[in-house]
Amino acid sequence: MDKVFIRGLEIETIVGVHAWERQLPRPLIMTLELGTDTRDAAASDQVRDAIDYDAVSRSVREVAEREQPQLLETLAEKIARALFERWPIVSLKLAIDKPGAVVGVKSIGVEIDRRREDYAVCGR
Repeated sequence: MDKVFIRGLEIETIVGVHAWERQLPRPLIMTLELGTDTRDAAASDQVRDAIDYDAVSRSVREVAEREQPQLLETLAEKIARALFERWPIVSLKLAIDKPGAVVGVKSIGVEIDRRREDYAVCGR
């Protein structure tokens, strides 16, 4: 399986369970690895046959800014579902880092690994 990736996607949004975390947007740093077949894109050399990195990044940003959940786990699942619904990917690894969330810790976060079959409503 081929993979395309986006590393270091920086998004400012509200995520957290504590009142101080919900007062102002804080940075999240995301890394995405999308499993897909890149042969059609390679043959045509056209973005219409590829996973559009910019469009994926914008979609992730939109979900994060709209949802503003308490848990990173919730945000990760919502992003995964949105990506499977929109693009012909077969797998997704998504890591979300939340720097400065815990005193004395550089970053905390969550990483999920999903396949299309995990989401029955996302046919393709």
